[in-house]
Amino acid sequence: MNKLLLLFLLLLIISGNIFTQEMFSEVPDHFRDIVLGMSMEDAQKEISSDGNFNYRGSQDLSILRRPNESLIECRGYDFIDRAFFQFKDDKLYSITILFNKELLDYFSLFTTLSGKYGNPDNLNPEKSVWESEKTSLVLERPLQIKYLDKKIFEGIISAANISQSLSELSREQFLEQF
Repeated sequence: MNKLLLLFLLLLIISGNIFTQEMFSEVPDHFRDIVLGMSMEDAQKEISSDGNFNYRGSQDLSILRRPNESLIECRGYDFIDRAFFQFKDDKLYSITILFNKELLDYFSLFTTLSGKYGNPDNLNPEKSVWESEKTSLVLERPLQIKYLDKKIFEGIISAANISQSLSELSREQFLEQF
């Protein structure tokens, strides 16, 4: 009898886990039709046709100091205050949206995202992070959201760390001269 009860409870737990996993959507790699990994030209078309953004064309485009990186920064309408779209080697790797704090609040966004994607993978007072194999979705205080292509972003971080290490080595070598 105990074995039968144990087997029943085990099946209940397993089916509950499967049901819970199927309840939530996968972490998105897009905001509306603007998809991480798309080219700058395609992203510009989507941003300009999206009613959430006041994209003015080339005057909203910046070339960054880091090699092969560029940025589209534009104002938004209503719920969106500003948006930033970052590119590396002509691929969109980051979407950052700053929201209008008079019309939205952190708790509402957190509740919406948790309802769609489950509990965050990382939670602290400054931010909540949902992750998939390819994408990080980050809700930060006071009120902004980021969609990140993990592979491209981690490559940028690694390159920055190597550059910083070389800079520190050069400094040490310079100081050794004295």
